[in-house]
Amino acid sequence: MSTDRQRLLPSPLGDILLQARDGRLVGLWFMGQAHFGRLSGPALPLPGSASDPHALEAAADWLGRYFRGEEPGPLPPISLCGTPFQQRVWTALLAIPRGEVRSYGQLAAALSSSPRAVGGAVARNPISILVPCHRVVGAGGLTGYAGGLDKKQALLSLERGESRRI
Repeated sequence: MSTDRQRLLPSPLGDILLQARDGRLVGLWFMGQAHFGRLSGPALPLPGSASDPHALEAAADWLGRYFRGEEPGPLPPISLCGTPFQQRVWTALLAIPRGEVRSYGQLAAALSSSPRAVGGAVARNPISILVPCHRVVGAGGLTGYAGGLDKKQALLSLERGESRRI
C-alpha cells in the first residue's frame, strides 16, 4: 500500500505543491499550472536515490537553497511517474547542466524522436525545477512553460547568476 503525502510550500515565484509517495518526491507543481497535480503511469525511482520518509522536507530544503542562489546539492529522492517515453525525456532533462539550455530539437535528436513529442513530454514533467524542464527552449528562444514564461525566465536568470536570488 502506497502512502501519499503533500505539502504546500511558499516560494518567491508563488506557492508550490509538493507530493511524495512511499518516501520519494513524485510531484512538484506551481499552484494552478498546466497539468497541475496530474500523475500518470508507473513510478520509476531515480537510480541511486534511496527512499526517505522525509522526502518532502528534503525537497523543501533543496528548493530553499536553490531560490537563494546557492548550489542546492544532490536531488532528494524522486520517482518519475509517466510513460516510458516521458521518463526517457525527463531523464534527459536531468543531464542539462545548471545555467544551460537545450532546444526541443536538440533533445529530440538525442532521443531519436520529434520535437513535438519531446515538447509534449517536457510539458507533463511532474517534478518541475528539480527535473529542469525550464532549461528547454524553442529553436527561436524562450517558449512554453507550464508554470508560466515569467517563472521560466526567473529560474533561468537565477541559474545564470543574473540575480543572486529570486
